[in-house]
Amino acid sequence: MRLSIVIPAFNEEDRIIRTLEETASYLEKQGYESEVIVVSDGSTDGTMRAVLKMIGDSSVRVRVFEYHPNRGKGYAVRFGMLQGTGSIIMFMDADYAVPISDLERGIRIIESGCDLAIGSRAVDGSRVIARQNIFRELSARFYTLVQNSYLGISYPDTQCGFKLFRRQAARELFGRQRLESVIFDPEILWLARKLGFRAAEFPVHWQHVANSRIQYDTIGKSIFVFRELFRIKRLHPAIGKR
Repeated sequence: MRLSIVIPAFNEEDRIIRTLEETASYLEKQGYESEVIVVSDGSTDGTMRAVLKMIGDSSVRVRVFEYHPNRGKGYAVRFGMLQGTGSIIMFMDADYAVPISDLERGIRIIESGCDLAIGSRAVDGSRVIARQNIFRELSARFYTLVQNSYLGISYPDTQCGFKLFRRQAARELFGRQRLESVIFDPEILWLARKLGFRAAEFPVHWQHVANSRIQYDTIGKSIFVFRELFRIKRLHPAIGKR
């Protein structure tokens, strides 16, 4: 198996079909074996039914898992990444904010010898087609400043849901992951740096998709994000001392 694509989904009945159709159409044209793994994270709508219907309509191998209750995006991604059997395992968001064709840039990075390829909206060559509102953009910049200072990393965009991993790196990093929330990305990137994995960023074409299933639009939710961030080192005390 060359490539495993993990798609976490929470109540994505209205968007998952388009994402799977675009992904399957692209993969069918490639000369390598691949699979798509959908993880329905406690969905209460028809996400599972929609994916099962897609399985019968596509020649691409699609696997779907569902559990209850909802555990968080970090849990769903970890669950799927540890199920992947490809030599390269990646995750992408269910809203198709980044087109699947952008993965070729990430594959080239892995083939060049890196262990991680990080899709980014903030590096040269990226293109943001539809932006978030100014409040969310400013909040994200402030969060990134605090995050990078605290963790000692320097990524301008850790939250873009489009990352590729060599299988060995995926097994090691997601096997150690402890956060189940949306803040799992910086945890994984911090672990990768501490454990000596090689990483590189690549530009993506990204567009904001309305009605995000992840909303941090209140003071309470914002406080939660920072609480999660500041848990990372405490969750890995031995690694934090390296």
